[in-house]
Amino acid sequence: MSDNTPADAAADGRPRGPIRFVRRLLRDERVRFLVVGGFNTVVGYGIFVLVQLTVGRHTSYLLSLYVATFLGTMVAFLSHRRFTFRIAGRRNIVVEFFKFASVNSVSLVINTIALPLLVELGGLNPLLAQALIVIVTTVVSYIGHKFFSFRRQKSTGEAHDVL
Repeated sequence: MSDNTPADAAADGRPRGPIRFVRRLLRDERVRFLVVGGFNTVVGYGIFVLVQLTVGRHTSYLLSLYVATFLGTMVAFLSHRRFTFRIAGRRNIVVEFFKFASVNSVSLVINTIALPLLVELGGLNPLLAQALIVIVTTVVSYIGHKFFSFRRQKSTGEAHDVL
């Protein structure tokens, strides 16, 4: 390694070690989906807390939920579009957003039905029940977004690598 080569790069300038490992992981669309989804979960919850601690004190917590869901869906849409599915440009963005929101609505319906079933009929703790549902809705969301929200024809050339 020459004096000009960073410690985390090989002699040819390519990353090595943890940086190389992370880049290799992020080549997998499923891993990007989980990373972006985790980020979006934190953002959505942060919005919920912010709204609840401000105007939510004077209104229903459901208002906080709806504001967080609305803003969180927009953040999730943009981040999944750009980083998970690597789509650039604005072509069909409105149609994609409505498709995205419809997939998220399917997950919300699954969650709304499954949570009381697992808690009231199955006797599970709500936290455990929700954790199990998240596994299912994550898979449903990934498949829905990959094959419906952000589906691309191979010949369009619209998908671009951004990493």
